[in-house]
Amino acid sequence: MTTTALVTGGTSGIGRAVADKLAQLGIHVLVVGRNVDRGKKTIAEIRAAGGRADFIASDLGDAASARQVAKTAVELGDGHVDILINDAGIYPFGPTHETTEEAFDKVYSLNVKVPYFLVAELAPLMAKQAKGAIVNLSTMVADYGAAGMSLYGSSKAAINLLTKVWAAEYGPRGVRVNAVSPGPTRTEGTDAMGEGLERLAAQAPAGRPATPDEIAEAIVFLATDRASFIYGAKLAVDGGRTAV
Repeated sequence: MTTTALVTGGTSGIGRAVADKLAQLGIHVLVVGRNVDRGKKTIAEIRAAGGRADFIASDLGDAASARQVAKTAVELGDGHVDILINDAGIYPFGPTHETTEEAFDKVYSLNVKVPYFLVAELAPLMAKQAKGAIVNLSTMVADYGAAGMSLYGSSKAAINLLTKVWAAEYGPRGVRVNAVSPGPTRTEGTDAMGEGLERLAAQAPAGRPATPDEIAEAIVFLATDRASFIYGAKLAVDGGRTAV
């Protein structure tokens, strides 16, 4: 039986790197994204490289969209999804007193609510087959106080706790749940930060931003049997920032 992986935010950045690497392992990759043209391009390139992939278009804005993506993924996966990568997210920065309710709801919907209901739909199905892996994307700024990071950091702090709860809840039935906590990473989404990304990265021992491939390596490790005895862990891939 071919292993099936669902990757949200899989058409660019870290998610795209994860999708490519999983496909190279012979895994059927289901890529979720908002931009249909980018999704089609992603799938075409994965297939051209010899991989198996399908695209699911969704803005992942609420619980209903998460449930629909899960349903479609199970159908495309011939009745099963074995790996879930919760990569889709947004990361606005700014003072707490300037945060609007609309921005708050948008961040928590995509960063917390959507992963929550994807897990609610897919983890029980994985548990029925007594095997599965879920990897959640966190961030280093969920681990320490940083001005301007209240909204983004707190949403990912919720993901850190949910990772442990889900490991406790579904781990006994064979579903491994872990998280990867990246540091500054050079992607299409962070290009707008300009020199700010470099300054943030300079605070860590590595002294530079990560590449998407470097973060993806850790995600793929946790998603595959190489990490078969790892449950409820948060793997920091932040150039050492949270170590100092």
